[in-house]
This record gives sequence, C-alpha cells and structure tokens, in this order.
Amino acid sequence: MSANPTWTDARLDAQRPAARAFSLPSPALEIGAAAVGSRAAVRRRGAFVPSWVVFSMIMLATFAVCVTVTMRTHAAMGAAESKYNQMSTDVEKIRETNDALRRQVERLHSDKRTIEAAARVNLNMVHANEVVVPLE
Repeated sequence: MSANPTWTDARLDAQRPAARAFSLPSPALEIGAAAVGSRAAVRRRGAFVPSWVVFSMIMLATFAVCVTVTMRTHAAMGAAESKYNQMSTDVEKIRETNDALRRQVERLHSDKRTIEAAARVNLNMVHANEVVVPLE
C-alpha cells in the first residue's frame, strides 16, 4: 500500500469533526489545547483552508480564463468579419469599374462616334474643315 493510512485518517478527521465521538474533558487536554489554541482560533489565524475553498478558487480561475479566451476570440471574429465585408464591397466596386472600362474599350474599338468624341476630348483633334476658336 503506497498511501499512509494514518495521515489520511487524520486529514479526514480534521475535515469532518462531527464524525468523531465526543469525549469527556480532561484538565490535561485543556492545558495543551490552551497552549496551542482551539480549532476555531487556528481557523481564524488562517492556518486551515478547507479543500472546497481551494477547489472553488481553482474552478473560478479556470472559468475566468475560459471566458477571457472566448471573449477575445469573439472580438477577433467580429473584426475579421467586418474586414471581410468591407473587402467584399471593395471588390464588387472594382468589378463594376472594370466592366464599365471594358464596355468603353469595346465602344472605342467599334463605334465611330465614340472614337471621334475621344479624339476631340483627349487628343484635341478637329476635322480638316473646322475652325478652332480658343476661349479663355
């Protein structure tokens, strides 16, 4: 047997004082108890922390860590979703601009009026029989 049954029994007795049988007070025990202090006095000094308190603190700390991780993950997920939506909107706008430019290039290749308008506006060209009057 690897455990110390005496220590285990003493620890269980300390945790469950109601399970022990009551004994008659003796003067020798009272003198020793007065020198060391009563069980309540020892608890008040903080020498004894019940195991359920330690367990509760561990559980509370674990819960706090889990909540913190969950909240950070949720915040990061929201930021990523917002960024994704913004990028999707930007991509859609760029696709619409590309379509408009593609249609304009097709008109410049095929439509005579569009070619003439582009030559007049962009290249300052005129027909041979036109007179140019500059206005300022």
